[in-house]
Amino acid sequence: MSLNLNSLRLFEAVARTGSFTRAADDVHVSQPAISKAVREIERSLGVVLFERSARGARLTQAGEVLAEQARTLFGLARAAEEEMRSFAGLGRGTLRIGASTTIATYLLPPLLGRFTQQYPGIDLCLVSANTLDIVRQLVAYELDVALVEGPVSRPDVRVTRWREDDLVLIAPAGHPLIQLGRAARWLEVAREPLLIREPGSGTGEVVAAALAARRLVPSRTRELGSTEAIKQAVAAGLGLAFVSHAAAEDQLALGKLAMVRVAGLDIRRHLSQLRLPGRRQSAVAQAFQSLLKE
Repeated sequence: MSLNLNSLRLFEAVARTGSFTRAADDVHVSQPAISKAVREIERSLGVVLFERSARGARLTQAGEVLAEQARTLFGLARAAEEEMRSFAGLGRGTLRIGASTTIATYLLPPLLGRFTQQYPGIDLCLVSANTLDIVRQLVAYELDVALVEGPVSRPDVRVTRWREDDLVLIAPAGHPLIQLGRAARWLEVAREPLLIREPGSGTGEVVAAALAARRLVPSRTRELGSTEAIKQAVAAGLGLAFVSHAAAEDQLALGKLAMVRVAGLDIRRHLSQLRLPGRRQSAVAQAFQSLLKE
């Protein structure tokens, strides 16, 4: 039995928001209507899609599969709509850009400003998330442009180099390691707590791989959820951290942080652009692509 697309859209709203009530508010449809639509899908497919409780609606395994298919389907519809709009030129439209946190926060803003000046009629939507989340959204056709800082190895995603980025070890200004007059040895660095990003972070994965390749092990690690939080924690004396040089530039210039050279350890990574093989880029995405190549 074929699925009703309107019912599928209501189901996707519940899956996305985790609540029948929030879904009703989001799509401006009554909650009973959404509940009825989901029940009809469950009855037609012979599966249970949600585990319902007072806390909300949690997807079952079958629900997870259908939600992923629904996101891909509606993503394709959005991509088709944008491509059709592109025939009217670049006077209007929407560009959805997904980028890893460091790229979104420190590297993209100047490019977004230039793009807006050239194409003021284009609405920009910037999603900042870790590499794994950006990949998931790209595959679901929720993004037009995807830029990441972590390694990606998937047969359904094409990875091309965009630019290079140096990762530097930062310490609070005046830290003893800065006063050495030479590059610090790892044993000296390892005495300090190392502040790291959460699992899935591109920066975290690159640093972990670089240390593992040299068999360098920190004595203690503390996990924080953002580069900004890490910079503030380092400045407060809570430990050392490897961050993008672009992310640290402002605090280095203000003298709140300083770089520590580590003997035999230089970490450089490639920032990448992700594409879906076979997916055509809209005229809007192509225009932004030209800025990325400059």
